[in-house]
Amino acid sequence: MTTNAEELAETYRDLHAHPELSFQETRTSGIVAARLRALGYETATGVGRTGVVGVLRNGAGPTALLRADMDALPVRERTGLPYASTVRAEDGEGREVPVMHACGHDVHVTCLLGAAEALAADRSSWRGTLLLVFQPAEEVGGGARAMVDDGLYERFGHPAVVLGQHVAPLPAGFLALRPGPAFAASDSLRIVLHGRGGHGSRPETSVDPVVMAAALVMRLQGIASREVAAAETAVVTIGSVRAGDKANIIPDQAELLLSVRTFDEAVRTRVLDAIERVTRAEAAASGAPRPPDITTTESFPPVVNDPEGCAVTRRGFDADLGPGLVYDPGPVTGSEDVGLLAEAAGVPCVYWLLGGADPAGFAGAADVEAVAEIVRALPSNHSPLFAPVIEPTLTTGVAALASAARTWLPAEPGTDPA
Repeated sequence: MTTNAEELAETYRDLHAHPELSFQETRTSGIVAARLRALGYETATGVGRTGVVGVLRNGAGPTALLRADMDALPVRERTGLPYASTVRAEDGEGREVPVMHACGHDVHVTCLLGAAEALAADRSSWRGTLLLVFQPAEEVGGGARAMVDDGLYERFGHPAVVLGQHVAPLPAGFLALRPGPAFAASDSLRIVLHGRGGHGSRPETSVDPVVMAAALVMRLQGIASREVAAAETAVVTIGSVRAGDKANIIPDQAELLLSVRTFDEAVRTRVLDAIERVTRAEAAASGAPRPPDITTTESFPPVVNDPEGCAVTRRGFDADLGPGLVYDPGPVTGSEDVGLLAEAAGVPCVYWLLGGADPAGFAGAADVEAVAEIVRALPSNHSPLFAPVIEPTLTTGVAALASAARTWLPAEPGTDPA
């Protein structure tokens, strides 16, 4: 690796060892801002609470927005890496939780810093304006909206395109780009079931919200399997169930946290309506003393990649990174709020996956289906074992961002990439 690559690797290891929860990314923001200023970018901090924006002007031409998210997750790391996180922090509900970059946002930040340096050092290869957005709070679906509401475009300029990438357990050195609906819409719900507490030895005097919650968990699984057609896509996950504090006390309430992923608005509406219907019916069937509380805590639309924009960007990838390194992964049921940045600006979005898994593990995989079979056995994003390999992940990620920026900011005046 070059000296620059070694420096980027050290930056990555440092960020990985010091993760920060959503809207708490102060250390990360400080590192980003210092690097951008040293490279000559006009730099602003505190955008959308903890976001950082860097602007580099290089003559007449369009503006390209390159985005990286910065926040980590409340996950206890179990990778065993020498730079593994041991950080604990207080979450938004006042609880102390372990913190880990289990979704790879440390990779995203490092790659965008690398691209920022590469583009600043080679201004002859592009013309226009770079708008680099280091976004907070993607994991809670609030960071993109916070930056837009804080005057992102009014203060720093209106882009012609929104570009970005997300690391995934695909073979490192490869990219995956899907035109059209690429990442699912996300809705997160909090359901509170109300019971009547009592002594564990006398359940007949109570209405047990734990039993109610257990029944509801099973009933909700039937929505995706029995109310959504096989040709449609929906995922309903109950990620948390909380109730009670002691074995012999029946509590007053139980809380469920749900995550819903869909691509089609009609399917989304049908699934959310079904969740409410089933929840209220289960509470009524259990004799709950009051109806359940159902609250939407996060909601953002699917990421829809502009087809022509994808074709243009992919041509740049093929020319700059080499042919055969980009493939179509199909729709991804993970979600991203980067689409809000493009939607608010009314411009194309091009967002791709960056391979981060050891390529040696894919030896002999002859096609996309074979790759997908291997991926299924690997730790996924949000796993406590998720650990992208440093190389060639970082080198490829830097090259991809720089390539996309040069494609959309051509050096020849008057050249329209789209």
